[in-house]
Amino acid sequence: MSGWFLPTCVPSGRGARYPVPMRRAGRLFQIVQYLRARRLTTAAQLAGWLQISQRTVYRDIRDLSLSGVPVQGEAGIGYRLRPGFDLTPIMFTTDEVEALVAGARILEAWGGPALGGHARTAISKIALVLPKTRREEIDRARLFAVDFHIPQGAAAGLDTVRQAIVEHRKLQIAYSDSASRPSTRVVHPLALYFWGATWSLAAWCESRKDFRSFRLDRIRKLEISPAKFEELPGRTLDDFLKKVNAESRARTTSS
Repeated sequence: MSGWFLPTCVPSGRGARYPVPMRRAGRLFQIVQYLRARRLTTAAQLAGWLQISQRTVYRDIRDLSLSGVPVQGEAGIGYRLRPGFDLTPIMFTTDEVEALVAGARILEAWGGPALGGHARTAISKIALVLPKTRREEIDRARLFAVDFHIPQGAAAGLDTVRQAIVEHRKLQIAYSDSASRPSTRVVHPLALYFWGATWSLAAWCESRKDFRSFRLDRIRKLEISPAKFEELPGRTLDDFLKKVNAESRARTTSS
């Protein structure tokens, strides 16, 4: 089972849930958990719990068996795991370790105090996941992100904006555009994007009644409002991305 990743759960007000539709890696992991918890589980039960077809269940069971998971049983009767079986620890390839370390180092440099701190602890946890004989791979990773050249304020307000996004709270901002023209806005924060030199906030702007992007290093004042917002149709992150893609295609066509 080396190379497996645990599925990402998304917290909500009603408790943790899987994204819909569930990613296949998460579905396979969940099938194993159901089989571990029961003496016998039918394909029909798995299909109902996971909201998939029985044909998909049969294919997943076959793939689990081929990957080394000791599934016993057959279609039409039921399945179970061989007694004593458990998932092996998560194992990363050498390239995956290097990718994770590089990503964490970039966040250390560009993610601000809080997110940078979380990146450092993440590297420590990656080391704990690896066997002792492989932990030196973290120190051997030669991908770095230096921070001495980072403009002051590049990540200013990042933690506040992250909090507002998670809590679905409006933001009150004082902003200066590329021509240094000031404005005061109330926005619905949707996502943060890193462009290699600065972060930008994708948001729905109440005063413009449209989507806008705001560079964090141009936000002069930032405050979380006690008021919450809902991602209404036409104002969601997906809608923002659709608009950006449409504008990009239009520019490409016109050129």
